[in-house]
Amino acid sequence: MARGILITGASSGLGRALALAYAEPGVHLFLTGRDPGRLLAVADEVRRRGAEATQREVEVTDREGMAAWIGQADALTPLRLVIANAGISAGTGGRGLESDEETRRILAVNIDGVVNTVLPAIDCLRRRGGGRIVLMSSLAGFRGMPTASAYCASKAAVRVWGEGLRGALAGDGIGVTVICPGFVETPLTAVNRFPMPFLMSADRAAALMRRAIDSNRARFSCPWPMAAMAWLLAALPPGLTDYLVTRLPAKG
Repeated sequence: MARGILITGASSGLGRALALAYAEPGVHLFLTGRDPGRLLAVADEVRRRGAEATQREVEVTDREGMAAWIGQADALTPLRLVIANAGISAGTGGRGLESDEETRRILAVNIDGVVNTVLPAIDCLRRRGGGRIVLMSSLAGFRGMPTASAYCASKAAVRVWGEGLRGALAGDGIGVTVICPGFVETPLTAVNRFPMPFLMSADRAAALMRRAIDSNRARFSCPWPMAAMAWLLAALPPGLTDYLVTRLPAKG
């Protein structure tokens, strides 16, 4: 029987790269994304690599829609891995602060969207006696940045929730991995108009992430120099780091 893998935000960026990283014979990939044309293109590429693919446009903020989609996918091919990858960012237009609407949208997609993916997945995997869940956080979740406060907050919430879920679900045979990437070449970072240190290609990042997921790592961060910088910022008192982070360039 094929191995079912479900990935949200699969129409571009890391979601697309992860879908291709797992595309191989014996795998059935269930893909969701916001762009139907790009999502179809990813599904076609997955099939060319020998995997089965089923794509569906589902808004991750649609709680009932996501639960129905995940249940349908699991009934078609039992899910063994669910990757809650969908997420958004926003420019600040040089204001240094996301707008009210951007803030609410970021928190809805990046937090509620992950919750709407993970909770139905837990139910499916529990019934089967095990599996893997992956939550896509970010190194931005280790320290709030004035230029992207809502985005950082959303990724911090995802990271901490995922770390707690790992212990809570261990007895059910469900492994949970939290991924915390730095700058990766995706449409999300393409709008940035400032130098991005240690920028990594999506394909390279996905290959490293698959290795971490398959080995049931609790948390995986990349690239390591960027991770070290994030951990240092998080460890130092805010009074020492405020001067540095308030001088970072705003998103475009």
